[in-house]
Amino acid sequence: MKNMRILRLALIAGSALLVALAQTPAPHAAKPAPAKTDHKSALDKPTMEAFVRHLLLWNPQVQITVGDPQPASIHGFKKVTVTGSYQKTTIDEVFYVSDDGRKIVRGAIYDVALSPFDEQLKLLKTDLSPSLGTPGAKVVIVVFTDFQCPHCREMAKSLRENLLKTYPSDVRLYLKEFPLESIHPWAKAAAMAGRCVYRQDAQAFWDYHDFVFDNQDSLTADNLKAKVLEWAASKSLDTIQLGTCIDTRATEKDIDRNMTEARALGVSQTPMIYINGRPLAGNIPWETLKFYIDDELDYAKKTGAEAEQCCQVSLPGAPDAAVKK
Repeated sequence: MKNMRILRLALIAGSALLVALAQTPAPHAAKPAPAKTDHKSALDKPTMEAFVRHLLLWNPQVQITVGDPQPASIHGFKKVTVTGSYQKTTIDEVFYVSDDGRKIVRGAIYDVALSPFDEQLKLLKTDLSPSLGTPGAKVVIVVFTDFQCPHCREMAKSLRENLLKTYPSDVRLYLKEFPLESIHPWAKAAAMAGRCVYRQDAQAFWDYHDFVFDNQDSLTADNLKAKVLEWAASKSLDTIQLGTCIDTRATEKDIDRNMTEARALGVSQTPMIYINGRPLAGNIPWETLKFYIDDELDYAKKTGAEAEQCCQVSLPGAPDAAVKK
């Protein structure tokens, strides 16, 4: 019994010692490191600029402008457009930034209830653009071109030779100018002159279009105006009116608007073609273009889709009225 009493006392004393040790911090115990907090946010413009410059390898000569965050079609994200400019070349890159600024998504967002190319269709504005084909056609083609671009010349010839012959009533083609000023010194001047012709005679524009591409190798920044006026005289156009339009750069805003639209779409080369909003870059062979056009016609038959819905202009004060161009 005496031994049992001694054992119980020892256990009680040991328990008390353990409790005391647990409550007393070790004299040399290392304190836990504080959690790192990183407050970098892509919604901060300098942070976004530095990140994108590194991501895209844009050197210091490239000027970068980070746009203000805009509502995005995906919950929890903002849409941010970053513009890079060097000399006369400008490129827009679209990013989606999470609301906390920590995550960035670069890519396309799709809504299965809409066309896969709904975003492009919303950006393509075809009103007041030179066009060929049938109004209200099931397939709408928009071409961004550069009159000094050799690949654009080949694409133009292919479309002019084949499009209306193959699809006399099912396709509408719109032309929009995107002169690459940094490498083509007279492309924008040719585009502005073409719009001067278009203002005077819409049908004559396509003769001008063919004339410039056919004579691309002999045209220069110095002789362009003289050659255009000589051509216009042979077509019985008003050369005085045309010369004034060229000299005053009266159509420059038309071209600048197309260039801004192209950049918003992410266009960085010519020719760039959109078939019911589907983007295709480069000089696409006719048989390949025909495949895409036939696919869109088949899709329209199955779904009843109306391509020309993308190409309407609402009248002010009359939300239900629209004019197809």
